[in-house]
Amino acid sequence: MAELGPLAGFARSQQLQRDLHHLVPGGAHTYARGSDQYPEDMAPVLVRGKGAHVWDADGNEFVEYGMGLRAVTLGHAYRPVLDAVRAVLDDGISFTRPTTAELGAAEDFLAPLTAADMVKFAKNGSDVTSAAVRLARAYTGRDLIAVCDQPFFSTDDWFVAALPMNAGVPQTAREQTLRFAYNSLDSLRALFDRHPGAVACVVMEAATALAEPAPGFLQGVRELCDARGAVLVFDEMITGFRWAYPGAQELYGVRPDLACWGKAIGNGFPVAALTGRRELMELGGLRTDAPRVFLLSSTNGPETVSLAALRAVIAAYRDGDPVATMEARGTALADGANAAARDLGVADHFAVIGRPSCLVFTTKDAAGAPSQEMRTLFLQELLRRGILCQSFVVSAAHTPGDIARTVEAVADALRVYRKALEDGPNAFLSGPPVAPALRAFAAPRRL
Repeated sequence: MAELGPLAGFARSQQLQRDLHHLVPGGAHTYARGSDQYPEDMAPVLVRGKGAHVWDADGNEFVEYGMGLRAVTLGHAYRPVLDAVRAVLDDGISFTRPTTAELGAAEDFLAPLTAADMVKFAKNGSDVTSAAVRLARAYTGRDLIAVCDQPFFSTDDWFVAALPMNAGVPQTAREQTLRFAYNSLDSLRALFDRHPGAVACVVMEAATALAEPAPGFLQGVRELCDARGAVLVFDEMITGFRWAYPGAQELYGVRPDLACWGKAIGNGFPVAALTGRRELMELGGLRTDAPRVFLLSSTNGPETVSLAALRAVIAAYRDGDPVATMEARGTALADGANAAARDLGVADHFAVIGRPSCLVFTTKDAAGAPSQEMRTLFLQELLRRGILCQSFVVSAAHTPGDIARTVEAVADALRVYRKALEDGPNAFLSGPPVAPALRAFAAPRRL
């Protein structure tokens, strides 16, 4: 396998990051991309990517994981998607009336879905999940939202109300968002019992990287929603086109009333979708006598570039099997990294876990407690070896050579990790540890 070149340091990225902090709150447009998620002065500012590799402003080359916050499954600059985009550029992008591209994209997207009759396109996941909530409230005449205790669903008040980072959210919104536990039908049933006839919808991911549905759980959720008159909303932002094509609802055989899509459906291009049963979706249309729902109305929602990308991504999944490739690469990475941890005697303190196409790693200190310091040390040592990651989320563009190079880098990093377990991480860290992205205060990484 070809070697990555030696790192040139991060001087240019450091300056650019300072400039970003001066002009952009938080220094990035997504909290998960923030410099506080990386070791001090080791947050590369990127300039380009190809396949599973990226290059930063200092000329450093990295094998990248996370892949655009799980949005890129086919690889950066994937040629068939770029060709499809280039093919529409000369014909204009945004018009005052619908285009044939909108009809074609709707037909393509709905074709493999058994639980959806209609689709509405948008630009980001928060818009479509919030549209689903509004639709459910209108359909049921209820206000409360049951949200599964999973990491993230929307930037809007109905969900941010449930986060530690909720300054500026009205108290009324906080009172309308209720939490239940994944894989616990009892917790959801208790919630319905405490608020009879008041829950409009249940919003959840069918699965996450760390939690597969227990036997009968999703079916039980479906039955509870039916019995209590609530709308079931599946968030397929991560599971869609990564767990399976088209998504988790087909994989697990449970049909939601509404589903929200984004990330991988555009391979990095900005496109999201709300799909659902006609009975609900038409409340936002012109074939209803009920009060109309302001569902989605976006100037850029149907622009032709992202719809062309979407259709090219669908073609890649229809004609090939990117999910199988991701599963194979992820399995090889997890097996290799965990074998290295066992060989070095640190398997009780470090592990690569999760679904092979959506891996994460756990970092524990000498006492066996989850540790941000040890996580930071691991990220630091991987960056020094040309691996950029907050997770080990793979794409179909990762090659066996990329995986082998990463496993080798993990083994090298774990040798330092082992010493830090003995002597403490502070002796090896170059700065303060990373911090949770959605914490209530800027400390401990306040600038």
